[in-house]
Amino acid sequence: MSVVAIIAALVLEQWRPLDDGRTVHAVLAGWAGWLEQQFNGGERHHGTVAWLVAVLPAVALAIALHAALYWAHPLLALLFNIAALYFTLGFRQFSHHFTDIQLAVKSGDMDRARTLLEEWRGASGVVRTREEVIRLSIEEALVASHRHVFGVLLWYVLLPGPSGAILYRMAAFLKYRWQNLGAFGRFAERAFALLEWPAVRLTAAAFAVVGDFEDAVYCWRTQARSWADPGAGVVLAAGAGAMGVRLGMPVQEVEGMQPRPELGVGEPADGPFLDSTVGLVWRALVVWVFVLVLITVARLL
Repeated sequence: MSVVAIIAALVLEQWRPLDDGRTVHAVLAGWAGWLEQQFNGGERHHGTVAWLVAVLPAVALAIALHAALYWAHPLLALLFNIAALYFTLGFRQFSHHFTDIQLAVKSGDMDRARTLLEEWRGASGVVRTREEVIRLSIEEALVASHRHVFGVLLWYVLLPGPSGAILYRMAAFLKYRWQNLGAFGRFAERAFALLEWPAVRLTAAAFAVVGDFEDAVYCWRTQARSWADPGAGVVLAAGAGAMGVRLGMPVQEVEGMQPRPELGVGEPADGPFLDSTVGLVWRALVVWVFVLVLITVARLL
């Protein structure tokens, strides 16, 4: 049932994508904002309670509803899983940004590519070189593919019904919503880091399998820790090594030059690596689905 729901949700999202997730984002933002007002007293335990209140009821409700629907008829539970994955997966929520930048670069319209990148990253006011635009676009795509697809799928498979997918997406949202709120956001950051630990490693492993295995593993082992966000560092280092491209490196932001370590090996980021990124993500997704199919068949035998 899991693999059927995953395939159906992916096809449905490609056919009828959500509006950049704005509807779901607005609901979560309103809920998180209300919890901030009610619980944020500046202490860490306030953030812990707020996180538990935000996440646990939704996860418990998903488990209970899935069980009730399965008891009524397995097909109802399957439809519930598909609907939940449709709202928690976000392949098209990031891929359309990347595709638009890719097309702009190919047509030579770098001004448009720069504008699209800054809209995607939520930053502005910096004129970037062609290589920087391509490099940062690849970085955004690799991390987004993990956060919107692979991380969701892992936790969907591990926990009952769609509860794992809901847990992961809510934890990711609360981490980025509350990470700048001092002690109040510490638990949200820690909780998401725990969920990310196995997820980023399986994503990196998939990139290694479908790309240059030796370079991917080498970069993963030697470079990932140097990245400011360790989870993203694992994904970026493995992805860069798998494609044979150099990512990372210092970049100019509005507040000044941001020092960043170099990730990957091989060539500087150029136009063809945008195509390589698309291929890497799709091949990794096919590997994940294929493995799930094998597991499902093995259980039936």
